[in-house]
Amino acid sequence: MKKLLIANRGEIAIRVIRTAKEMGIATVAVVSEADRGSNVERIADETHVIGPAPAGLSYLNQDAILHAAAVSGADAIHPGYGFLSENAGFARRVQEAGLIWVGPSPESIELMGDKSRAREAASAAGVPVLAGTEGPLDTDGDIEAVADSIGYPLVVKASAGGGGRGIRRIDSREDVRGTVEVAQAEALAAFGSSDVYFERFVTRARHVEVQLLGDGETWLHLGDRDCSMQRRQQKVIEEAPAPGLPDELRARMRASSVELARQAKYIGAGTVEFLYDPERQEVAFIEMNTRLQVEHPISEAITGIDLVREQLRVASGEKLGYTQEDIRFDGHAFEFRINAEDPANNFMPSPGLIESLQLSGGPGVRADFGFSAGQTVMPFYDSLLGKVIVWGPDRAQARARAARVLGETEISGIKTTVPLMRRLLELEDFAAAEHYTTYIESVPGLLGADA
Repeated sequence: MKKLLIANRGEIAIRVIRTAKEMGIATVAVVSEADRGSNVERIADETHVIGPAPAGLSYLNQDAILHAAAVSGADAIHPGYGFLSENAGFARRVQEAGLIWVGPSPESIELMGDKSRAREAASAAGVPVLAGTEGPLDTDGDIEAVADSIGYPLVVKASAGGGGRGIRRIDSREDVRGTVEVAQAEALAAFGSSDVYFERFVTRARHVEVQLLGDGETWLHLGDRDCSMQRRQQKVIEEAPAPGLPDELRARMRASSVELARQAKYIGAGTVEFLYDPERQEVAFIEMNTRLQVEHPISEAITGIDLVREQLRVASGEKLGYTQEDIRFDGHAFEFRINAEDPANNFMPSPGLIESLQLSGGPGVRADFGFSAGQTVMPFYDSLLGKVIVWGPDRAQARARAARVLGETEISGIKTTVPLMRRLLELEDFAAAEHYTTYIESVPGLLGADA
């Protein structure tokens, strides 16, 4: 690998460029017209404009990205996360163009992208799954009887869904048919497929996941993470390792995730996501993400392994060169997603000029940001400004350090989630790791009215 094109924007593009530079790999940025002058363009070795502001005409424009690769002489493409990162068709086109695809095979992406097929594969690998339908739901059959057999509440999920989208809760038999029809319509509009399936709903569930690496011959995990603090099924705060899991359950979750990667002949970095039911002390498979996760830095923080470096090495044909026994876990880490949003106004995006941006520092502190003071947050893309990652020798010390770091973090000119992060960090439920995926919505007054 000599020259890498990063088919993404913002903080993840910068993250990939930094590691590539350290490895002596030249970098090519692609930007929309709206992202001209961005930090990505400033630090990349060269930049190509791939279209106007709308993502469908730029960052999702496969022809434009492949043309930029050809013109620039890039021999590899890293998709980051989001956009085309889990698009099997794009991965296949990259390979057919003679380029290195930094990610798993198109076949692995297709298998895990179909959530009902992925559930079947997980079950076959010994990964625990929730009670639910095997394969897509036969909506011409007696779906009420199927729902009755699983029990209420349950959820109907889009088979091609992901990222918390395409999910609807069903609380009674009378709601089954109508909710399924709505979910099918949503799934078709969002993912191009109306296939759905049923799964038991876990009240006050926690969201935990396992970070995986594979090179085609060796598969291993880099520990687990907890991503339970969410808003509208989108992650807000993540931490590693996941606190409060029973030892036997943690070991089973990790081992079965590695076995799933082995059976799928998975190559590169991937994540297996689970729901954890604290009442039953059970974990169950949600999905496998065939890409780098937003929260990958906290796994890096507790292992000392650069996941992007490993992605690039494995994509180039190198072997990992180490085994599970070589992985050492040290301390505890949190990641705080800083978004340009107004929590007090239903998390509405807050585009505009960043008048000032003051980040913290000190031991164990890392900030991955795509923006600087004086730049404008555009309304066309995801509202993520950047991520603050904090490490400490244990959870209590990491949390205390995070409180200091967030207290020193100041962003003006736009609304951000920083004040909410400070409040969440102070909660007794968070300190005790007793929060759950719908916690933010369930606590009255938590969102407040930030100045």
